[in-house]
Amino acid sequence: MEDLSPHIIGALAALPIGFVFGAVVQRTNFCTMGAVSDVVLFGDWRRLRSWLFAIAVAMAGSQALLTSGLIDLNQSIYLSGRLSWAGAIIGGTLFGIGMVFAGGCGSRNLARLGSGDLRAFVVILVLGISATMTLHGLLALPRVGLENTTATDLSGLGAESEALPAIIAAMLGLETEGLIRHLGFLIALLILLFCFLSTPFRQSRRDMVAGMLIGLTVISGWWATGVLALDEFDTIRLESLTFVAPVGDSLIYLMTFTGDRISFGVAAVAGVILGAFCVSAWRSEFRFQGFADSADVLRSMLGATLMGFGGVTALGCTIGQGITGLSTLSLGSLLAFTSLIGGAVLGIHLLERFSE
Repeated sequence: MEDLSPHIIGALAALPIGFVFGAVVQRTNFCTMGAVSDVVLFGDWRRLRSWLFAIAVAMAGSQALLTSGLIDLNQSIYLSGRLSWAGAIIGGTLFGIGMVFAGGCGSRNLARLGSGDLRAFVVILVLGISATMTLHGLLALPRVGLENTTATDLSGLGAESEALPAIIAAMLGLETEGLIRHLGFLIALLILLFCFLSTPFRQSRRDMVAGMLIGLTVISGWWATGVLALDEFDTIRLESLTFVAPVGDSLIYLMTFTGDRISFGVAAVAGVILGAFCVSAWRSEFRFQGFADSADVLRSMLGATLMGFGGVTALGCTIGQGITGLSTLSLGSLLAFTSLIGGAVLGIHLLERFSE
């Protein structure tokens, strides 16, 4: 391991982490879009509680890594000194609408691709192109313009980052360190209480296991990039699971093959597909599926485009912001998370109207 670059070490760790994630999604039907639609259409909160359980596990584990000094979450993209509130709200809303139209978020479509769903192949392809255009291409112009005109410099409030403990401490004149040590665990505990006070959730072993394992994969991602791949002379970005920009990076990597510069995100994407494939093959669930009609194609492509633009603008997806970002206690992630849910609810109603 000493002869390997941090990028390779991070990628080698990301592959099994992504594999576990994909296997869990395929085996348990963990789906954030499905979680919202279950609540809206059927009043069933089990899968949404599974998502919240994953958030609580990831938050408690991430804060434990932070308070132990093993990682510095301020080095992640979620805790900058500028709050891009408009990007989080608009991008999150567009992503939420898009994932309904596309039949699932980026991570869910990666798992569907691994199980042979050709519709997911089109969604992932368009999502990757849209994300790359929003990062580096034509769609970067409105994204950067939105950020430059609306981002709030938190130093004016005396906050060092957009972490909730830092903002609360600055506003109330408290010590940030004490809040960091307690607020994350308190929020995680409250979420866990909300989840386990529900009898249907406690009786759903599948949803409990899914939430636990998904949360653990996010913690593993922080540990892999912040501890395992740590190198003082050749650093890599502190990150964990997210599935918008990495899908675009994966397409670029496949086309250009940049050798040992493979990233954590690219390897995680490959791992998700492989994990879902292995589980679907083992359970005899692998089968090729196509679009129902041309309207289905157009709807999925529109949804994928919205997810690509929205996910990059919001700095993440249902996993990237909804679990990984929230585990850092980022205010921007909280705004993106609530906007994702709001966009998904709006998307469900729009899809119902279009189907009439």
